[in-house]
Amino acid sequence: QVQLVESGGGLVQPGGSLRLSCAASGFTFSRYYMSWYRQAPGKERELVASVGGSTNYADSVKGRFTISRDNAKNTVYLQMNSLKPEDTAVYTCNANRGWYVPNKAYDYWGQGTQVTVSS
Repeated sequence: QVQLVESGGGLVQPGGSLRLSCAASGFTFSRYYMSWYRQAPGKERELVASVGGSTNYADSVKGRFTISRDNAKNTVYLQMNSLKPEDTAVYTCNANRGWYVPNKAYDYWGQGTQVTVSS
């Protein structure tokens, strides 16, 4: 049974920090390309960061967020610093077997964790 379980979300004031975790099970974690997505109310889901052989970030979070993974723990993290109100969204973990092109047959999603940035 494939599972992705996010944690670490919550309420934080602007300029603050938060660290999200995604614990994976039921598949060979090290073979999967891992990503964090987010979706705010009324907005399309967007890719925030991803990690495979290297890391990639959306322009809006570059320099503020850091994605990392620990294959021994089957966990991917998202360290979020200098948070802004526009970062408010549900953050969701994604695992995909594809490296250059997403593999639709092996694409998994977590339930998401709410991040709210407000003073």
